Amino acid sequence: MQLYLLALNPTDAVSDGYLPAAAALGLDVTILTDDPEPHRRRHPGVSAVSCDVRAPEAVIAAIAAGPAPAAIFTNSDHLQTPAAMAAAYFGLPGKDWRATLRVNNKAEMRRALTAAGLGAVWSAELGATHDPASLAVLDVPMPCVIKPREGVASEDVHLVTDIEELVLCGTHIRQRRPGVPLLIEEFLPGQLCTLETLGDGLRRHALGGFRTTLTSPPHFIELRHTFVAEHPPEVLAQVTDQLDALGIGFGACHTEFVVDQGRVRLIEVNYRTIGDQCDLTLRDILGIDLFGHVLRTHLGQPLPETLGARTGVGGRIDHIRATTSGVLRAAPGPRTETVDGVALTYRPLRAVGSAHQLAFTNRDYLGVLRTVGPGDDGAIDRVAERFLAEQHWDVRA
Repeated sequence: MQLYLLALNPTDAVSDGYLPAAAALGLDVTILTDDPEPHRRRHPGVSAVSCDVRAPEAVIAAIAAGPAPAAIFTNSDHLQTPAAMAAAYFGLPGKDWRATLRVNNKAEMRRALTAAGLGAVWSAELGATHDPASLAVLDVPMPCVIKPREGVASEDVHLVTDIEELVLCGTHIRQRRPGVPLLIEEFLPGQLCTLETLGDGLRRHALGGFRTTLTSPPHFIELRHTFVAEHPPEVLAQVTDQLDALGIGFGACHTEFVVDQGRVRLIEVNYRTIGDQCDLTLRDILGIDLFGHVLRTHLGQPLPETLGARTGVGGRIDHIRATTSGVLRAAPGPRTETVDGVALTYRPLRAVGSAHQLAFTNRDYLGVLRTVGPGDDGAIDRVAERFLAEQHWDVRA
């Protein structure tokens, strides 16, 4: 059976999650990508074909020229709509392209939730051809957040406190990224959390989620994710009602939301598994074939009534980041070990000697620490904190 996997740059989720799962399912994989060489280097033996993967018609043409597809899949935010449209064209199971577009376009997501009377958030859109100076006439609740309408990885997401700062920030973003549509919305206070779900269009499983620790404003860089086995029922109900209103129910979904005085409002919906190795950690915490289950839904196989996830296991993911531009002079190497009953995995993301320009996004990450173990005795935190205290990362000119 032939799986077409749409991708931009190589990711850990694809390399360590979806490709091994596809092999276990006996699938032949063709990666469709705008830049095949990095995939050929990282995934030797897997076919990587050049394609304008952001264009549905190009994806359809590339698939039509190859072996008949059994499934079409992507774990990229940017490619969900082309993949969904291609799956629909070939009559294969997949996400509703209207839902993928609705959540990738954050302005459209806000409009849909407001129309449904759920989790309304004040927001305004600055179109691709509109001058950021026009933001000066908006009656914006302050503080507010400005960000790219289809942005990811906290890139160019800023908290601003007055109109002058808003206009200046919008101007700077446009200078770096000409023509990018922008979204301005009220700042949402509260604890940032995630909900991870998996559905087959009829049944949706809640897999738990994470509490997210961020840097201090004006940027929103994720520093730590701590596993939460179950959100309170009233919180879960509010999140799932909003997902239903957005049409989300097929395959994996990663939803970010804040809770403030019992009220849930969505930050964004990423119609894929959670990234930055959190999905690998989620798999290890739950002890299930997470990536295999996702692929099976795209093959048209229903999810079981229960996934058999284990309980009593916790985990956290620490993202070690650069705080200044420069050259990485020192950093620990990869490590996999068990310490005091906790499985510890550290993976460097940058090589010692590499230069880095500070971006104020997750592109500043130097490495990822994953710790999984008993969820009730504090061992995970002790092991993680000890590792972070004993290691040294040095970025300087």
